[in-house]
Amino acid sequence: DKTYVPIRLAAGYPGTPVELDVAIGDGPVMNVESDWSPGDALWSGKVGSRQVTVQVRSVTGGFRLDWQGYSVLAKVMTPRIAELDRLMPEKLPPDTSKMLLCPMPGLVVSIAVAEGQEVKAGEQLAVVEAMKMENVLRAERDCVVSAIKAAPGDSLAVDAVIMEFS
Repeated sequence: DKTYVPIRLAAGYPGTPVELDVAIGDGPVMNVESDWSPGDALWSGKVGSRQVTVQVRSVTGGFRLDWQGYSVLAKVMTPRIAELDRLMPEKLPPDTSKMLLCPMPGLVVSIAVAEGQEVKAGEQLAVVEAMKMENVLRAERDCVVSAIKAAPGDSLAVDAVIMEFS
């Protein structure tokens, strides 16, 4: 969920102590003082009369700020860019919970189950050979094999689908 909060501030000079009056949204104006520069891992300064230290990590398009168990992604955008960013759909990772994926590039040595078979958690599903080592792949939970997508002798890339579950 994206939340956009307008911030008003006065500009300072990088590398020199900066004192700003900051207002978040319609909130009160607070005095903020710091000599932080982009690239510094810690932001130390005063917010009002309180001394604060925040961990700062660069992320795509902004910074991740961590303080006393709180974690916030902060991006600096013009109001128009924020308006357009709000319209962008969030790409969710695909649901792979009903698939057995090849954990590394390798050769399928054997498939230990058949389509339609019920398997229990911990039961062997397949064996993949990688770097001259055989890796036994086991079921993470009770399920039914709905489709087998690989066969012994197949050479698979990482994250290739070996089988699907219903």
